[in-house]
Amino acid sequence: MTSLTAAVALTGVVRAAEPAAQQVIELRTYRFASEAKLKTFADFLAQAYVPALNRAGVTPVGVVRLFKADNPKLTLEADELKLYVLLPHADLAAALTLPARLEADTVLAPLAKAVLGTPLADPVYERFETQLMLGFSACPTVEVPTLAAGRLLQLRIYESHNDARARLKIEMFNEGGEIALFRKLGLTPVFFGQSIAGTLLPNLTYMISFESAAAQEAAWAAFIKHPDWEKLKADPKYADTVSRITNLVLRPLPGSQI
Repeated sequence: MTSLTAAVALTGVVRAAEPAAQQVIELRTYRFASEAKLKTFADFLAQAYVPALNRAGVTPVGVVRLFKADNPKLTLEADELKLYVLLPHADLAAALTLPARLEADTVLAPLAKAVLGTPLADPVYERFETQLMLGFSACPTVEVPTLAAGRLLQLRIYESHNDARARLKIEMFNEGGEIALFRKLGLTPVFFGQSIAGTLLPNLTYMISFESAAAQEAAWAAFIKHPDWEKLKADPKYADTVSRITNLVLRPLPGSQI
């Protein structure tokens, strides 16, 4: 008899596992002056920075990019010169101490200097922005739904006109069952986060994953006509919770772990 079996026999009770702690999720957006600069930095991420992040306890790391062909509704002349880097942290303290942990990484240091130690007149990236989010209770941690070769990811930002309506939209996803319906219909979460620092506040941001563009199309078609969604969106409690939606379709780059 195992210790667990013995405990159950004595108490007659099986305690449910503790729910996962809500991660602090960081999403960085790097901007570049040219395709060549972007490639240099993307190669550095794949070969050096992502492994260093893993050594520092940050995993899985996402490295994704927006391509014009996947986003026909966006008015783009060419592929965006941006990279999005997704970093899950155990808590806020872990996020704040990450730079120090990376600075102490003796393997990373010479590789970073070779790529990032460029002169003022020739930076690898122009700037980057950071958004910090708290994972939703119904999706508290970053997940890896698929690593299929043709996978794509969809990043969506829901802005609200005040904090109260933003909290209600989060409730709609959590207690209202919208995330559960996503999972059921193949709109599989990578993360759902309440933005706590960054731009476009108040907002919630989420990323979902699909094995292919065809899977994405089929999942959204099923969701839009599902009776549970029809009922949920008609609930007056959740009216006017979203004032603007940003919708981006992204592809993982080499080295990405999502």
